[in-house]
Amino acid sequence: MGRLKALPPSRLDAEQRALFDAITTSKRSQGRPLEDFLLEDGGLRGPFNAWLHAPKIGQPAQRLGEAVRYESRLPPRLRELAILTVSARWRADYEWWAHSRIARSVGLGDETITALKSEELPSAAEPEELAVHRLAIELMDNHRVNDEVYREAVARLGEPGVVELITLLGYYTLVSMILNTFQVAIPEGETPPFSATL
Repeated sequence: MGRLKALPPSRLDAEQRALFDAITTSKRSQGRPLEDFLLEDGGLRGPFNAWLHAPKIGQPAQRLGEAVRYESRLPPRLRELAILTVSARWRADYEWWAHSRIARSVGLGDETITALKSEELPSAAEPEELAVHRLAIELMDNHRVNDEVYREAVARLGEPGVVELITLLGYYTLVSMILNTFQVAIPEGETPPFSATL
């Protein structure tokens, strides 16, 4: 049970309803039933219920999330590697639970996913994966990126790709903060990837 009460569709005001509709009918909803977004009580899963409590902030936040996931030039495999790197650092159960599944579906291997959970990356990782991981770790650890790590990332992703990667890392840091602060739970019956070891 999270810290915020669930806001089912029947109890939403106009601003909240507009946000609910934007989340459930946007690019992230293509090919997915509405039930994928809802908890048993009708509230939204993940960070979205929190944003319904503050829709003026939630609307631009969800739009940024849509952009970094569905409009980015980053290949899905690298995007998910970056998301899991942030998730592991924040020990964000829901984010890891959701995105480890997505990562597998876009071709990130189990060995890489397991290593990322321990905040590592297999030495056999591809150069682009290493560049993304190194930049993410360097930025999270030092709040800066040294010239060598930056040049490698630009060589692998291009400058626009690095801008998009940094934006994605910031967005999923925000999501991790939301999930952890409001204690957003993974679905019942699933094993928390991090909380069980705290």
